[in-house]
Amino acid sequence: MTNLNRSEDNDLLVALRHPLRRKILCEMDGKETISPRAVATAIKEPLTGVSYHVRVLADRSAVVLVDTKPVRGSMQHFYRATVRKPWARQALGLDPPEGGATGESSTDPKA
Repeated sequence: MTNLNRSEDNDLLVALRHPLRRKILCEMDGKETISPRAVATAIKEPLTGVSYHVRVLADRSAVVLVDTKPVRGSMQHFYRATVRKPWARQALGLDPPEGGATGESSTDPKA
């Protein structure tokens, strides 16, 4: 039996529960750093909601704060997605299922 860190998996499941958080993670994937403002613009969602959900993702270790930069009297935050678990990346549609299976049978039903 595999030794799974249930606490880490549970945190990731909670992070993936909300559809906007899944959308945010998909937008962040593959980018070195990205701000909530850039994510909000890209996915056409209000900045307030995106910022809130990015903080939830950070609390659940699905994203990590990489940098901050002062902008017009406030701080702009830059994050990077840290989702590496194969099951979570598959759930987000970022990676194909293990073994490259597409859910279709590889045998010819007429043969």
